[in-house]
Amino acid sequence: MFTGIVEDLGEVEAVEHLGDSARVHVRSAVVTADTRPGDSIAVNGVCLTVTVLLAEPPGSDRSALPPPRGFAADVMGETLKRSSLAAVAPGTKVNLERSVRLEDRLGGHLVQGHVDDTAAILQRTPHEHWEVVRIGLPPGLARYVAHKGSIAVDGISLTVSAIGDDWFEVSLIPETLSRTTLGVKEPGETVNLEVDVIAKYVEKLLGGAQ
Repeated sequence: MFTGIVEDLGEVEAVEHLGDSARVHVRSAVVTADTRPGDSIAVNGVCLTVTVLLAEPPGSDRSALPPPRGFAADVMGETLKRSSLAAVAPGTKVNLERSVRLEDRLGGHLVQGHVDDTAAILQRTPHEHWEVVRIGLPPGLARYVAHKGSIAVDGISLTVSAIGDDWFEVSLIPETLSRTTLGVKEPGETVNLEVDVIAKYVEKLLGGAQ
């Protein structure tokens, strides 16, 4: 479980294509400082399991070494089909967040790291101190998205500031623009979307899910 508060803007170092899966190598000393193999890290909103800590010799004493420079994680075929991770390449910037601890503050909203769909950025409108980004809204997700509600875009917890039939908008403060991928992504580029899981459970309990 995550909160959608991005900890670091990492960089993909390498991608190993393994037939129906891939192994992604990501550079970030921030999120690997206290991470071990088996831990979860959200990469652009996709929950991945750390398989290897990079630049850490097998069997070495971690206390005598500097923090690893990054990590590797396996991405299964289903995840590649349903998320933007299929398009990452060396040099791609990615949003990173370690899984939340029970004692941590919930700064965003409950994010599972399970991408519901992808969509394209449609438009960017700059203002003096913030920027409005319009993103496509897939028909299957529209019923879960509400004005002033929460949505995760590339793993970033954001508030919906406006909504139409096939789009929604988010307003980004300078901190979000400087620390996440949404600061540099252009119209036409793809983002991962995860709707508020509470909305899906409410629908299920009310018998509306098909």
